[in-house]
Amino acid sequence: MSNNFSGVTLALLGACSMLMSIQAASDNTEFFTSRDVFELEYATDPQIRPGGEQIAYVRRSNDIMTDRTRSNIWLVAPDGSDHRPLLSGTANFSSPRWSPDGTRLAYLSNAERGSQLYVRWMDTGQTALVTNIQESASNIAWSPDGKSIAFTMNVPFDARPFSVDMPEKPDGAEWSPAFEYVTETRYQADGSGILDPAYSHIFVVPAEGGTPRQLTAGNYNHRSSLSWTPDSREIFFSANRNENWALQSRESDIFAVSTNGELRQLTATPGVETGPRISPDGTLVAYGKTDNEKLAYRNRYLHVIGIDGENDRNLSAGIDNSVSGWVWDGNDGLHYQLTRRGITEVGRVNLDGGHRVVATGLGGESLGRPYVSGSFSVESDLLVVTRGSATRPADLVALSNGTEIQLTTLNDDLLGHKALGQVHEIVYDSEIDGEEIQGWYLTPPDYDNARRYPLILEIHGGPHSAYGPHFSAELQRMAAAGYVVFFNNHRGSTSYGERFALLLQNKYSSEYDFSDHISGIDALIAQGIADPDRLYITGGSAGGIAAAYAIGLTDRFKAAVVAKPVVNWVSKVLTADSGIGQITNQFPGLPWETIDDYWRRSPLSLIPNMTTPTLLMTGEADRRTPISETEQMYQALKIQGIEAVMVRIPGSPHGIAGRPSRLIGKVENILAWFSRYPEPELAE
Repeated sequence: MSNNFSGVTLALLGACSMLMSIQAASDNTEFFTSRDVFELEYATDPQIRPGGEQIAYVRRSNDIMTDRTRSNIWLVAPDGSDHRPLLSGTANFSSPRWSPDGTRLAYLSNAERGSQLYVRWMDTGQTALVTNIQESASNIAWSPDGKSIAFTMNVPFDARPFSVDMPEKPDGAEWSPAFEYVTETRYQADGSGILDPAYSHIFVVPAEGGTPRQLTAGNYNHRSSLSWTPDSREIFFSANRNENWALQSRESDIFAVSTNGELRQLTATPGVETGPRISPDGTLVAYGKTDNEKLAYRNRYLHVIGIDGENDRNLSAGIDNSVSGWVWDGNDGLHYQLTRRGITEVGRVNLDGGHRVVATGLGGESLGRPYVSGSFSVESDLLVVTRGSATRPADLVALSNGTEIQLTTLNDDLLGHKALGQVHEIVYDSEIDGEEIQGWYLTPPDYDNARRYPLILEIHGGPHSAYGPHFSAELQRMAAAGYVVFFNNHRGSTSYGERFALLLQNKYSSEYDFSDHISGIDALIAQGIADPDRLYITGGSAGGIAAAYAIGLTDRFKAAVVAKPVVNWVSKVLTADSGIGQITNQFPGLPWETIDDYWRRSPLSLIPNMTTPTLLMTGEADRRTPISETEQMYQALKIQGIEAVMVRIPGSPHGIAGRPSRLIGKVENILAWFSRYPEPELAE
């Protein structure tokens, strides 16, 4: 297709279409509108008070005035009564953690400066600012005696490799900023940019306030969760303290550090040992174990080992999925969570390896797209989980003695009177090799099964992640605009076992994942749901790679929106913050050794085949899939005479929907672009 419009003209037309689309959606308030994004809320991080009489949780909401997502802490009783704010306002309050006796609550807040540690006495409401630190605290953990709180924090260091003699600057002179020096192998991070030279260490501070004391040392990072021994003398954590840790993408061990700073190592096997949790009697350590095979995905298993490092056992060897979030519920068992076929559940395992599912349907903590999610807390026979649905973000649900009580209804005031798109499951075989693929499609609120609808294929990131039948603001907005939205868990997705996740080893993106997508579209066409002449494709990150690759394999899509893609794997792995791990685990060799493999999997290699009008969208501060990737594809499409627009999001890192207005801008740009090729017919 020839380029009949300049990029500027197309951008202006797209902006006008976006404004018209927002206005039209706002006029139909019975459907989900873009402005509704600012009113969404969800529950996360529930914490049951010792004794079980209250649950503290983080209530996240969007602030239309600051364009930020705010975190406040609320309380609710296990029967749903006495639901009230504990710490609420324009500041952020997060990470609520009860003292062992339940009389105090520690939390983090930016109310003063940075992320500081506070403690609140629950009987009087008196609150102490426990730390006054220059860097942000994280991973807080009470000592069992209630006297101390451990946390992690960055400790800066001077990274200048040499001294430079510069002439003295005259008074009042305005010179360019001083040069900056990069000496570390891991020198950048998406969302943070070029990192200030610092290492993360473990600190301990009196729970009543005082001077934090650093327990760990060395040029290593100690960013893990922390777990105390019952005698309050040691803290267990995971870290990679090997000399060349910066070049090791899948390696860490379990260590313990005493309150006197004495360090001992518990595990030393190859791979990642993470998330240590000490049993209540102090005899066992539960932790997660992932091997270091040079493959793109590996399961994480739940192990227990003696506090002395002996008698290591794999408690989840019979589960072909990754487990997470393990907590002891006594000395003889643990609760944990995992995801099967797009649904997150809570399981329990005893020390003999006997498993049972105790809750399912967790999710709703991912507002933008329908990623799997969820969190839980357990105390005696009370289990509290975050659970959403296809039409609601996460609320709190309590389960006890066979009964379930929904504790919150955070979005009924907003969504209870709206007609929302409905999610339907579809299971089909991929045409390339017959592999079974699970997917879902979202129908418009006023869906008429006698009509065929324009279809948007929306591809998840990762690629080793998973969607599920969960609430999605972006997809609901697309459905409200008159589209059927198709999303699936293509090969490589998690929650289907290790074999399925590794079907894309050394071939992402390729004709294989493309077949998983197009086969589902063909199934929806065969069912009379999708209009074969009005097909559209979009995806972000790994989904952006897949979307870019797909339009090099077919011309069936009327238009494409490729968000934050990788289009040239050689340049990507040598410029992005995740490159070292990808070189090691996703490719058969270094770029200069196996360049043909890198190029074969790069969408740029398919540029001569592309004809689809394409909008590219990436944050200018993206260090995961740098905007230089987007620029390469944009320039290539222009050279080929393909209609293309580049949308640059100022200041945004990889998560281009990380602020409410950016989420809205993302989906409205997608809809505005698709509406031009051609405008979809609206249901009568």
